[in-house]
Amino acid sequence: MHILITGAAGMVGRKLTERLVADGALGGQAVSRLTLADVVAPTAPANFGGQVACIAADLEHPDTPAQLIATSPDVVFHLAAIVSGEAEQDFDKGYRINLDATRGLFDAIRLAHMADGYMPRVVFASSIAVVGAPLPHPIPDDFHCTPLTSYGTQKAICELLLADYTRRGFMDAIGIRLPTICIRPGAPNKAASGFFSSILREPLIGQPAILPVPDTIRHWHASPRAAVGFMLHGATMDLSALGARRNLSMPGLSATVAEQIEALRRVAGDKAVALIRHEPDEMITRMCEGWATGFDATRAQSLGFTAEKTFDEIIRTHIEDELGGQL
Repeated sequence: MHILITGAAGMVGRKLTERLVADGALGGQAVSRLTLADVVAPTAPANFGGQVACIAADLEHPDTPAQLIATSPDVVFHLAAIVSGEAEQDFDKGYRINLDATRGLFDAIRLAHMADGYMPRVVFASSIAVVGAPLPHPIPDDFHCTPLTSYGTQKAICELLLADYTRRGFMDAIGIRLPTICIRPGAPNKAASGFFSSILREPLIGQPAILPVPDTIRHWHASPRAAVGFMLHGATMDLSALGARRNLSMPGLSATVAEQIEALRRVAGDKAVALIRHEPDEMITRMCEGWATGFDATRAQSLGFTAEKTFDEIIRTHIEDELGGQL
């Protein structure tokens, strides 16, 4: 099996690659070839016996999608995007990368299908940002898409394209609406939601963290490990069960910032919590007030998608995966 991952140098892309290499197979088929693409060359995975191509390429360049699809990958994990804060700050860049590049990739698949019948499984990393306030709690799976950010708008348009290209038989695709991923390892990125991770990640290693919003803010979360699980399940499940509704809100955990902090206290103690400093940021607070607080993910769960049940579990997952299993 040949697998293409766009955005392979990103956090989810790296972890997905590691999992595929560790498993050695996807859906019962041996993974024999990996094409890993990003704007910077992804690192080749260790201990993989198959063929690996690590490609530094800009997906928004008109030639790149066709070059990637010319290798006829069986499964395409489309993770390439810029994050919410950056998409909001740079309108043109957000639409070029998050929308135009995705349309280019889907169209390369369409043209290959028309030429020789090629039809891959496509797993698209969408976002809960496709919905916007006023929002019920929990948000039902059929709630209308009225995003209040450019990032959410770009993802919502891509979801429509995915459904239409699938309806036309060009590809067999699913859109995975990711919760906010917490705890993200590594350095902070430009995502407006980054503080949800930093107020846990930094204190766990004895470093200070800034909380820019009131601790009453509630949001929808899942771990990086769960995100990889979503992607793998989307790549192997029977998508006919989705019918025409090809985009799914994933399971997750609804929690306030205060509940996050109390989970940190239970796992790492008062000393870790004392490293969090509240510095209000009105812009981030306004954005958060329009974000989803929780979803009714019954449909996704009935199809076999799973995530953590408590924030203690999310924190312990981070400790296991990123800190060698101990503080």
